[in-house]
Amino acid sequence: MRMQVPKNFVAEPFEYHQELELTIERLTNLGMGLARVDGWVVMVPYVIPGEKVRARIFRNFQNYSDADLIEVIEPSPERVEPKCPLYQTCGGCQYQHIEYGQQLKEKTGHVEELMQKLGGIDHPVELAHGSPQVYHYRSKITPHYNRPDKEGRQPIGFLQYGRRNQIVDVQQCPIATEAINEALPEAREEARRAGGKKRRKRGGTLLMRHVLEGVVTDPQEIVSERVGEVCFQFKAGEFFQNNPYILPELVEYVAAEAASEGARYLVDAYCGVGLFALSTAKNFEQVAGVEISEPAVRWAQANAKISNVKNARFVIGKAEAIFNGLKFPAGETAMVIDPPRKGCDESFRQQLLAYRPQRLVYVSCDPATQARDLKEFIAGGYQITRIQPFDLFPHTRHIENVVSLSLS
Repeated sequence: MRMQVPKNFVAEPFEYHQELELTIERLTNLGMGLARVDGWVVMVPYVIPGEKVRARIFRNFQNYSDADLIEVIEPSPERVEPKCPLYQTCGGCQYQHIEYGQQLKEKTGHVEELMQKLGGIDHPVELAHGSPQVYHYRSKITPHYNRPDKEGRQPIGFLQYGRRNQIVDVQQCPIATEAINEALPEAREEARRAGGKKRRKRGGTLLMRHVLEGVVTDPQEIVSERVGEVCFQFKAGEFFQNNPYILPELVEYVAAEAASEGARYLVDAYCGVGLFALSTAKNFEQVAGVEISEPAVRWAQANAKISNVKNARFVIGKAEAIFNGLKFPAGETAMVIDPPRKGCDESFRQQLLAYRPQRLVYVSCDPATQARDLKEFIAGGYQITRIQPFDLFPHTRHIENVVSLSLS
């Protein structure tokens, strides 16, 4: 049977499904292995630097090609057996085949590379701080599903690797907490019953969140999470860090870095429901959380009362005047920044540089946008004192990165 070549396939420099033997040079920050053929870059998933592999080309771009992994000819000593039977089919994890200590080294290297390439930053990066729990750590998952097909099949799970809308049926997830896995069969069955009755034109998403109350599936339900001595309440569907095993260590590190040069006051920008503001309040005379979301500010205020934190206040900061309500002298103030993935917007960066707090601790889930912002802070008079990644998401390519800065 003749092979069907996709209509839009460009057959340069390789033919469709041409097989190559490659030696992997390094991993990119997207978790892909990078190899070269006569200088031409070929990207291969699920490999480790130094490995010799056989790969099959499926797409040529203007300056690189994508290939599927067929066989590992010479495996790395760091290669281990993945725990998930769906690994390489489900697109949720990229690194289950890599020994955990090596994962930390690779992620540290990703941060180093992004800082240099995107921020022009040549500061040493400390080895990524590992998660105390490497499997069964994730306290929130959101499996997706489409309406049943003509045969009545309805996979519930996560996107297939390399596909935009193909869902892999995931009955158990080894990075989700054991309590979530215990509750998952019933939640999947309930979703199928609802989907079968409604025959929805669009699919849906399950919420599985493991909190103090147990496993919650209603996004509107008010739930609780404890970090150290502080208790936080929020709606189950709202954002809250979802590796509770490493979170206390991350919070303690941020508190220590913010207080390390004697600042008396702390500003928690992008404070959400008050995670950093309330967890670090004991280190400062007064703490202020700033947030543009009014519901989040109300939760932060309630959480301060729940944990009897009396030296913290929370204000709704308008985008054009975020720090207007602050009375803290900038020279005695530390600021924690924990923005969404897109980083700090331009207005925020300008206002921060005008306010000029003594100390900055920038927490980011995307070191690429973080590096862009840091470049501007450095140009505005700050210097980096420490870069410390935290691995909140073992077996995935994602890394949380904490950068400390002081006025030079």
